Amino acid sequence: MKIQKVETELYHVPLSRAMVDAIHGVQKEFSLIVVKITTDDGATGMGYTYSVGQVGGTSIATLIHDNLVPLLIGEDPRRIEHLWEKMWWALHYVGRSGIAVFALSAVDTALWDLKARLTDEPLWRFLGGHDNKAEAYGGGIDFELSIDELLKQTQGFLDAGLNAIKIKIGRDSIAQECERIKAMREFLGPNRKLMVDVNMKWSTEKAIRAARAFEPYDLYWIEEPTIPDDIEGNRRIQVEGGIPVATGENLHSIYEFRQMIADGGVSFPDADISNLGGITALMKVAHIAEAHNRNLTTHGIQEMHVSCLAAIPNASLLEIHAFRVDDFLVHPLEIKDGYAYASDRPGHGVVIDWDKIAKHKIAFKSAQG
Repeated sequence: MKIQKVETELYHVPLSRAMVDAIHGVQKEFSLIVVKITTDDGATGMGYTYSVGQVGGTSIATLIHDNLVPLLIGEDPRRIEHLWEKMWWALHYVGRSGIAVFALSAVDTALWDLKARLTDEPLWRFLGGHDNKAEAYGGGIDFELSIDELLKQTQGFLDAGLNAIKIKIGRDSIAQECERIKAMREFLGPNRKLMVDVNMKWSTEKAIRAARAFEPYDLYWIEEPTIPDDIEGNRRIQVEGGIPVATGENLHSIYEFRQMIADGGVSFPDADISNLGGITALMKVAHIAEAHNRNLTTHGIQEMHVSCLAAIPNASLLEIHAFRVDDFLVHPLEIKDGYAYASDRPGHGVVIDWDKIAKHKIAFKSAQG
């Protein structure tokens, strides 16, 4: 069995409404970069990555087409570790993270989809099969919403079957954030999980002051309270602030995760197959986390991450992110009683209606033609 064809496609997908967080500003769309692999005997696999707005989308697609596809043609798609290492070292000098790892991630996910489909197994069982579901939470990009709008959004998450919620924070005024969090806690009651996400906005000292002020509201975690590069700062926020830290969506290698976890900078490692190195890297991070008695959470791409979390024994919460391809899914993600259920279809089970999404497809230039 050999890889015969690798297709790369780029889409600019509009959001249902403009969204704002503390660091990225107004977000109106995201770039979706899709990889489709076909073998000489007709086996197929599909994966994708994404970026905020249009930033990097064309570059990622071009990198895949020009630099990774030639490495893949003629290779056995079942040798995923071999292919991952081959791509990693081909890209290593120009970027051990950034667009290089985004590109690798999309290809790796497509390879895992293909390999699981060859065995006629759903990905969650193929990867380990611990459970067929993962506890999920609603993660809105809601920084600009009024308290009334925030509560209305929260009711929508509850009506959709979710029992845990995360909101965006990161204002200069800690008192203002306390007002919003207090309203959320009163609305949710004492038994539902409530998290907050700072999107790296604060310094270590400010995050510690804020965490102490949030103590009455029983937060399950505070996400990215400061930059992920400051491992000691994240450790101090946990210890001195008294709230567990979730971070990792901006870590782009297993080595960065190992350091953050081993040095005590995170309680809930937050991994993302779209920017970490695909399913290969995420599963390694899950094992590193397990060895340190940590539970893994995931960032976005819930329709695929549900299978990864369902596969492992140390799963935390699955984020239901605002960047979604839901409108183009043939089989929507099933959510019931606070849990998202992994697909039992072969592979990751994510099927996109290509005719429906076609209007968002963007042509990109390649040096290879």
